[in-house]
Amino acid sequence: MATWGTRGLRGSTLEDLINHTNEKYRDMGLALIQKIPTPIKPINIDKESRHITLAYFDQKSTVDYIGAVQGIPVCFDAKECVTTTFPLHNVHEHQMTFMEEFEQQGGISFIILYFTGLDELYYVPFRNLKEYWVRGKNGGRKSFTYEELDKSYRIFTRQGAYVHYLEMLQKDLESRD
Repeated sequence: MATWGTRGLRGSTLEDLINHTNEKYRDMGLALIQKIPTPIKPINIDKESRHITLAYFDQKSTVDYIGAVQGIPVCFDAKECVTTTFPLHNVHEHQMTFMEEFEQQGGISFIILYFTGLDELYYVPFRNLKEYWVRGKNGGRKSFTYEELDKSYRIFTRQGAYVHYLEMLQKDLESRD
């Protein structure tokens, strides 16, 4: 697990660590994963510094990351949770639709979930996320708990990759055969 001293991931963001991991994967020739910027529409721009001072989100984004791992298309979102219960409203309908359509096209979709209070990272396969999502849509609990997760999908730091999710991607692929 990536830790900065004894403070877990504090002082850095999950996305920063994933970005670093993706750079490492690219350098090693393992994967090419890109961070997808959220489209914004600038409203005010400071003419002197040329900085945007006011903007709004132009459209709904899909997922945080998209790319290929050894020829396999992948897309995923990075999420954080302070407690041991993850509210499904943190995954939007358009994201679920995109991930499902991505899988229908032969890609692999998942989320990387960081439980900040536990300092633990998990790979949550789309099929599991969808199961929780459908449960919520059908009147069941609109969240899932740490206890519900398959702990064998825990992500660790390995070989300089802070969020070494490729091992869990391999596990996901093997479970599909």
